[in-house]
Amino acid sequence: MREINVSEVTSTVAKLCMDSCYYLPEAVKNKIRAAAVTEESPLGKEILNTLIENFELAQKKAVPLCQDTGLTVVFIEIGQEVHFVGGDLYEAIHAGVARGYVDGYLRKSSVGDPVFDRKNSGDNTPAIIHTKIVPGDKVKMVVCPKGCGSENMGALKMLKPADGVEGIKKFVVDTVRAAGPNPCPPITVGVGIGGNMEQAAILAKYALTRQLGEHNADPRYAALEDELLELVNNTGVGPSGLGGRTTALGVNVEFTHTHIGGMPCAVNLNCHQARRAEAEI
Repeated sequence: MREINVSEVTSTVAKLCMDSCYYLPEAVKNKIRAAAVTEESPLGKEILNTLIENFELAQKKAVPLCQDTGLTVVFIEIGQEVHFVGGDLYEAIHAGVARGYVDGYLRKSSVGDPVFDRKNSGDNTPAIIHTKIVPGDKVKMVVCPKGCGSENMGALKMLKPADGVEGIKKFVVDTVRAAGPNPCPPITVGVGIGGNMEQAAILAKYALTRQLGEHNADPRYAALEDELLELVNNTGVGPSGLGGRTTALGVNVEFTHTHIGGMPCAVNLNCHQARRAEAEI
């Protein structure tokens, strides 16, 4: 059994919050640079070059890539041989978020009550935490700040088995087309298929934690990712929704088992600032 003091979790989460908001992943930067070369629309090309200037400046000055530094989503994989000491794990994660957002001068966007008392927490807590127990004695954390412009444009549909793969394609493309400029394209599209209503939604969010360019290990779903990317880019939404070929930088699909009578499908969109940072302790 390996003991880990939760203070180490707090300090790691704090750094991940700042890093994810300051530094765009290399895979995302490379996709935007490549798109700026191939984009056919002059305005689209100009927008993509502006995005390049933005992420280069953010990295140079260690400042947020975007003013909306999002709600903090944390995916944590915990080895079953790990024993946390020194306090409550979830409280340690929340403390890390608070430290990262306060010390990193990141915008605080969390309100405690969604309807009646929309009072800002002042430190972007609580985080949204997804926990998975895995073999081993390591802890892996992926922090994904999620802004609301893109989050508001996600969708869930309880498809039926008879809808088949064509129903999935139609739902994904219709969701992107309806989103238009709102999620700040070029987007990354996370698709979750299977499970039940809530699991499909979590799978779609988890799909966004995968590095751009990494395909699903199942060749059938990898081929679906490529086909969906082509279909999405054929919508003509383009950079910032002003037309062009670069509507999306990538499509990531995750799937799991489901009921014989269902085929739930969820779509979660990331803006062009597809922010993520990860660490292992």
